[in-house]
Amino acid sequence: MTVLSRYEYVKLADAIAADIASGKLPQGAALPGERAMTDLYSVSIGTVRRAVVELRKRGLVATLPAKGTYVIGMPEPADDTPKASE
Repeated sequence: MTVLSRYEYVKLADAIAADIASGKLPQGAALPGERAMTDLYSVSIGTVRRAVVELRKRGLVATLPAKGTYVIGMPEPADDTPKASE
């Protein structure tokens, strides 16, 4: 088991967001269930739940009661180029 830091759920959310960005989890794809993710990522169910909340806040997933959590968006690309008005 990994040593959990205070922000382990953010690391998990970032890992899932990377899978979405790479196309490994395309739009419309279902995320694994909470219990499956605890085994897959070796984290607690609380960490999984907080990560899913974080992904919802980012607009990447939506949870349908008794149906599961699905990918609905893509992460915004980092745009470090200056704007013409800057």
